[in-house]
Amino acid sequence: MVTRAISRSKILTLVSILVQNLMKKPITHSLLQLKPQASPLHLDLYKPYCGFRHYHDGRPRGPLWRGKKLIGKEALFVILGLKRFKDDEERLQKFIKTHVIRLLKMDMVAVLTELERQEETSLAVKVFEIIRKQGWYKPDVFIYKDLIISLARCKKMDEAMRLWESMRKEELFPDDQTYTEVIRGFLRDGSPADAMNIYEDMVKSPDPPEELPFRILLKGLLPHPLLRNRVKKDFEELFPEKHAYDPPEEIFGKF
Repeated sequence: MVTRAISRSKILTLVSILVQNLMKKPITHSLLQLKPQASPLHLDLYKPYCGFRHYHDGRPRGPLWRGKKLIGKEALFVILGLKRFKDDEERLQKFIKTHVIRLLKMDMVAVLTELERQEETSLAVKVFEIIRKQGWYKPDVFIYKDLIISLARCKKMDEAMRLWESMRKEELFPDDQTYTEVIRGFLRDGSPADAMNIYEDMVKSPDPPEELPFRILLKGLLPHPLLRNRVKKDFEELFPEKHAYDPPEEIFGKF
């Protein structure tokens, strides 16, 4: 008991002395300075330097953030609405009349591009049909190209050919990549006759054909020797310095 009393009295004495010293001198001049003066070379790691932050502020980084900024809120709302009602034709048409038609030009084009990116090709075609009815619309071969290629890659060749006919009515001609993807789509779909029709159109186009569509046809027409020989003959005339590979006869027969 006596020891405890002595210890408490010592603590109280020290505290009283410390309080008296603090009252006599300001805390900035006290010997018990809490934070030393920073030297000129001292760096505060908690402050940003040269515009860089040392922590993540919660904002998305990279292309995702930049891509979202390019699409307005109204366009994003329309994209979500179209995807929501795509299986209900009646509600979809009502949504198109109340929201899609009232979009501005840039928002409408952004909706079309984003639907293509998400492979919502049928919805993209509906939006394109609305765009074609706008006063500011001018025939654009690149819009047709992107849509036709997207449809061909999604194995929707009927829709792709409807757009193909519309493109030709507007006196627009497909490029080499469009021919290639449509020919590949028909061959993948098991329709070599349709692929040959596109081939004939390619040969008659004002731009000279390139090598890639011929290569795809020569490979896809292996089970059809007569059609393949016809394409091979044209290929050798247009590209005499190139070689067309023929597989062994025991695999597909004699060509």
